[in-house]
Amino acid sequence: MKKPEYTEERRESAPDYNQRIRWGIAHIYSSYNNTIITITDITGTETIARSSGGQIVKSDRLESSPTAAMGAAKKVAEICKEKGINGLYIRVRAQGGHNGSKSPGPGAQAAIRTLSRVGMRIGKIEEVTPEPHNGCRMKGGRRGRRV
Repeated sequence: MKKPEYTEERRESAPDYNQRIRWGIAHIYSSYNNTIITITDITGTETIARSSGGQIVKSDRLESSPTAAMGAAKKVAEICKEKGINGLYIRVRAQGGHNGSKSPGPGAQAAIRTLSRVGMRIGKIEEVTPEPHNGCRMKGGRRGRRV
């Protein structure tokens, strides 16, 4: 069987799997009010890029939407590529704690999908929502919230 012939133009656009991957960490905080994406170096100390849903859309109610998260992820990925980072470990965080929701908002999944579509390599995806160890007393009183 004959091998397909690739033109020079085709070879340039194909991803180079031999190039060295420079990793960063994408911290995605997704609540039901906003989505914040921060990218740091691999140690997690130096911030490389940062964006949120509020920087993308005009109205407050749209800050947590998947559309705003996609815009924030595109913005952040562009800055990363300029600075030479092409691989990301992703840490997804919801509000958590003793009173917050333990499931991430609607923007988290959209942001991860956009980062991979833009051309960033995705390494590990971990969930880092803070869990309470029975510290503070929950709100709602002795008999709980009566509905």
